[in-house]
Amino acid sequence: MPKHNFDFPKGRIEVFEISSSAVSNNILGDPTVRQVAIYLPDDYDNNADDYPLLVDIVGFTGSGLGHTGWKAFGESVPQRVERLVREEKMGRVIVAFPDCFTSLGGNQYINSSVMGNWADFLVDEMLPQIEDRYRVRSGRESRGLFGKSSGGYGAIVHGMLYADAWGAIACHSGDMAFDWVYRNDFPKTVMHLQQYDGDIAAFMENIEKSRKISGDDMHTLMILAMAATYDPAPDLPYGVRLPVDTVTSELDSDLWSRWLEWDPINLIERINVQENLRSLKGLFIDCGKQDQYGLVFGARMLKKELDRLGIEHTYEEFSDNHSSIDYRMDVSLPYLYQKICGI
Repeated sequence: MPKHNFDFPKGRIEVFEISSSAVSNNILGDPTVRQVAIYLPDDYDNNADDYPLLVDIVGFTGSGLGHTGWKAFGESVPQRVERLVREEKMGRVIVAFPDCFTSLGGNQYINSSVMGNWADFLVDEMLPQIEDRYRVRSGRESRGLFGKSSGGYGAIVHGMLYADAWGAIACHSGDMAFDWVYRNDFPKTVMHLQQYDGDIAAFMENIEKSRKISGDDMHTLMILAMAATYDPAPDLPYGVRLPVDTVTSELDSDLWSRWLEWDPINLIERINVQENLRSLKGLFIDCGKQDQYGLVFGARMLKKELDRLGIEHTYEEFSDNHSSIDYRMDVSLPYLYQKICGI
């Protein structure tokens, strides 16, 4: 059984709000006033130092706010950071935990005309406000971005497309190789939607009225969220169209190609993406060898391309699956700290 961390964080959590114009385009009716929790180290008030900044973007169904709370037989991210500092594996940092949850259950941290322009929210709205409010070292060189699963996807894509905002990134078990990750899920999604005659709006209305969400409901909701992210259709109910026939589950190659444009395995073929990755001070990628969603195969494909292109990175596989792997932050957080601090 993992050891529980009983140490209450000595630093403190503050929360501020952003009235976001970036996500005001969302058609889901989600709030445009969003919270960002900030962890400040224990010595923040007693010196004039500026601190490096880490930003935590979380997986599907999560919010950054959830990473600040108590956890049985584990530790919150603030507890983990303070333990790593005590163990002299990293120095003190400020950590931001943005709430990017959506009514479709999650976020991939890119711009969407359905879900909201979440990349713009992070880069153009959140980062400047953090720099205005807190003593963080200015400039991308002193910022690290990390996340797991959907958050891992967001981290790697921000490294590929928004490297002017981030000095180093850590991608834990991020979505990639979409042909492996999503295609096999479409028949299950279509089968579940058949309970609603293939009507996505009827499914969503039932979700909104339900007291609880089943596993099949959550799985279907995730695929709808991915559709609203990679191929938004704001003129349709909930902005969702699937790249498959809702009766036969036959793939529409034109619609599927719009998803594939956002696959890191395809994005890395672009020259500007290669240049962005080369500009990073640190690029960390890992995945469990037994990842139940097959994400390790995409991670290996990406590593193969990074090796071929001569792009410096750190790649690790570990003996575990996709679930309950927060302990991998014991590797990535010191890595990010060392990279953005030039150690």
